[in-house]
Amino acid sequence: MRLTIRTNLALRTLMMCAVNADRTLRKHEIAEACNASENHLAQVINTLAQMHFVQTVRGRHGGLRLGLPMERISVGAVFRAFEAGVPFAECFDPVANTCPLTDACSLREALGAALEAFYGSLDRLSLADLVKDNAGLNRLLAIPTHRTALSLACA
Repeated sequence: MRLTIRTNLALRTLMMCAVNADRTLRKHEIAEACNASENHLAQVINTLAQMHFVQTVRGRHGGLRLGLPMERISVGAVFRAFEAGVPFAECFDPVANTCPLTDACSLREALGAALEAFYGSLDRLSLADLVKDNAGLNRLLAIPTHRTALSLACA
């Protein structure tokens, strides 16, 4: 199993918003920190906003921030938002399935159960679980405020 780049970027974006909860982030800041193209990130942000995981603000002082408290953002819900449209295997796609074994295959049922267990495990994990008390992540994703940057420059 492999996650799509969109799901990976969605989680990186949400983690960055959670680490920097005291400010509105700009797309270019997230793209730079997450090593992503701004165009690809824009598509991810659009989906995150449609799902209310983030709020977007237009204009000169615009950007994005979390749309829900980080404790209420389930990692499983984020995965489903980005991965649900991608069938795990051909037999899970009712339109494009050409497998002749579908009606008699027990593997499909086992894969379905495994996927539900996978998503169930992620449902128990919140964005807060990924971010809180994670000093390493905070060091990588925190953007200093102007006041902090100025005080560091004067020190």
